[in-house]
Amino acid sequence: MVQKAKILLVDDRPENLLALEAILSALDQTLVRASSGEEALKALLTDDFAVILLDVQMPGMDGFETAAHIKRRERTRDIPIIFLTAINHGPHHTFRGYAAGAVDYISKPFDPWVLRAKVSVFVELYMKNCQLREQAALLRLQLEGGGKVAAGDAKEPAGLLAELSARLAAVEEQAEALSKQLDDESADAAAVATAAHLERKLTGLRRALDALEPGTGSGAPSVPSQN
Repeated sequence: MVQKAKILLVDDRPENLLALEAILSALDQTLVRASSGEEALKALLTDDFAVILLDVQMPGMDGFETAAHIKRRERTRDIPIIFLTAINHGPHHTFRGYAAGAVDYISKPFDPWVLRAKVSVFVELYMKNCQLREQAALLRLQLEGGGKVAAGDAKEPAGLLAELSARLAAVEEQAEALSKQLDDESADAAAVATAAHLERKLTGLRRALDALEPGTGSGAPSVPSQN
């Protein structure tokens, strides 16, 4: 069973959180509420999120300050942030949002279909990265145990390599389809860059896996970094 991605919704008004939940429920992911910047930072200490929808105008710690704290933490700095605001203060205000680390800046009232489509892109990228980490973990197990297999178990590594190759091929196919979708829809530059980074990591993992096949390499390859 595929684990659902978590989406963090941050807004001090309960009715706004309810509206966001209604819009994003069709994505069938786990929606987590936070009614303040402090509450959002607390949730980010323990859970991993695919994307954060962050209201700008909040009492106390506003969206800009909350985003600054998120970007300073190593654990959370790469989580995409979509700012939501009910007031349009012009280009300077929008620039401040991007400078704070947002991947998008949307004024209320927003088109529910557009918001759902934007969030779904980052959820897909998150899921692909999770799949990639699983493939890398299996590959590490193979590399670490490859020299310890007894002669009678010679077929076991080959079977594992075949399974790894098949699972990686499925992820590669999905990543390629996602990249084409982003190109077709003229998506945000941040989403395109994240997809390109994912493809580079997949390429590195494929090379490492190919090197394990009999006759294709002289030694154990290094596992690609997950940074």
